[in-house]
Amino acid sequence: MTATAATPPQAFDAVFSADGIEILKTTPQAPRMNVHAERFICTARAECTDRLLIHNEQHLRHVLAEYAEHYDSSRPHRALDLRAPADEADVIAFPVQRIQRHDVLGGLIHEYRNAA
Repeated sequence: MTATAATPPQAFDAVFSADGIEILKTTPQAPRMNVHAERFICTARAECTDRLLIHNEQHLRHVLAEYAEHYDSSRPHRALDLRAPADEADVIAFPVQRIQRHDVLGGLIHEYRNAA
């Protein structure tokens, strides 16, 4: 029987380096070093890319850029007590005026804002 050789990590690094991506090594014995990146990737997959049919790399880049904008400005975060990073520091008062729905990613995600 012949054993299949595992692909060395250098081969993966070479593929990414060829596309101009910088390789950052994680420190041994530091399991929490990637926690922020892994959390975003998990959230982006669950809320966005798993629900869409991605046509090509350009489409994926557009979808991820739009989702990242939503994630960084409008989406509630647990670490911020379910407030969005762009929210004002004051207590959010109950809106007196009309509320308007704004669709993100073609209606996959809905954001709500005060109507102007």
